[in-house]
Amino acid sequence: QVQLVESGGGLVQAGGSLRLSCAASGNIFVIGTMGWYRQAPGKQRELVATIARGGSLNYADSVKGRFTISRDNAKNMVYLQMNNLKFEDAAVYYCSALISTVQGMGIVQSTHWGQGTQVIVSS
Repeated sequence: QVQLVESGGGLVQAGGSLRLSCAASGNIFVIGTMGWYRQAPGKQRELVATIARGGSLNYADSVKGRFTISRDNAKNMVYLQMNNLKFEDAAVYYCSALISTVQGMGIVQSTHWGQGTQVIVSS
């Protein structure tokens, strides 16, 4: 019923920039915190950045000053602007959102994930 679809990944040279987008769709009542996570081969998935519905931000130390998360509540979108990309930023990036849906007579809140978009950083 709810779907998150990421886009914008690809191949970029070290020092370059990419902008990831994530669109939420479906039977959405309200979207709370949205975020980006990443998983490199052989590593655990890690938080990159989150943004609350009201705009509060949280970044991993490794991306502070280089990445910017933003959202458009009217469009149910979240973005990740990635600048000065480093080799260690290469990973599959996943969009996450805390979404409330109307189910029967109640509202159910759960975390949803996108399918991921790959970012490759080359020399």
